[in-house]
Amino acid sequence: MSHRLQVIADELYRHQTAAAELPKLTLRYEGLTVDDAYEIQRLTMQKYMDEGARLVGWKMGLTSKAKQQSVGVDEPIFGHLLSTMELEHPVLSVRGLIHPRVEPEIAFVFRSRLAGPDVTVRDVWLATECVVPALEVIDSRYENFSFTLIDVIADNASSARFYLGDQAFSPYAFRLDEVGVVMRLNGNVVQTGAGAAVLGHPVKSVLEQVRMLTRYGAAIEPGMVVLTGGITEAIHVHPGDRVQIAFAGMGSLELNVTE
Repeated sequence: MSHRLQVIADELYRHQTAAAELPKLTLRYEGLTVDDAYEIQRLTMQKYMDEGARLVGWKMGLTSKAKQQSVGVDEPIFGHLLSTMELEHPVLSVRGLIHPRVEPEIAFVFRSRLAGPDVTVRDVWLATECVVPALEVIDSRYENFSFTLIDVIADNASSARFYLGDQAFSPYAFRLDEVGVVMRLNGNVVQTGAGAAVLGHPVKSVLEQVRMLTRYGAAIEPGMVVLTGGITEAIHVHPGDRVQIAFAGMGSLELNVTE
């Protein structure tokens, strides 16, 4: 089985690096489980790390109840964040991407380690160094952006790029579930939402992240970032687009999309 999973991981890696769509894995490989999908994800990400990328954090996906119901699951999913995925400047080149979409997130940055099945919300707050307004660029490698739960987990939960705002904030500065977000595309409002869209409160997303990582022998390490999940639906972007995301009390992010 492990050889089969490595073959699948190698295929995904080739398509990710070539920005080439592929058919859903579940159409071609029978009997894949969620555990298999996370192992495929790990093996794929390991190939990047073998080439020098560093693991800098984790991302959560399917953190809204509506999204979970639409995919037929009752828990979120997670993916790896690598150093090569982080945008240093708020400029997104679509080179290397297939059909990118942008969504607003609240990111947590950690000063101390979080691990184990018994972590509490209090533990999360004590371990948090700061929170930062962020955006994630998702880009499913599957044809027509269509996938099952197992497919999307294997594909690193569709994560492609991310950007953190310059200004960090105390996690105690305001209620993160009440932080309102307005996203504009080329000046027009296209999405609105609030932090409560993320499992009721973004801190609960971190809690779930730790519990899920524990099942796979991983943890949140000091200095890591966690993207807690999309606050609104993701929007398609194309070269020439300008995305502006206003976070109430946390300033704004602007992303320019180029070739």
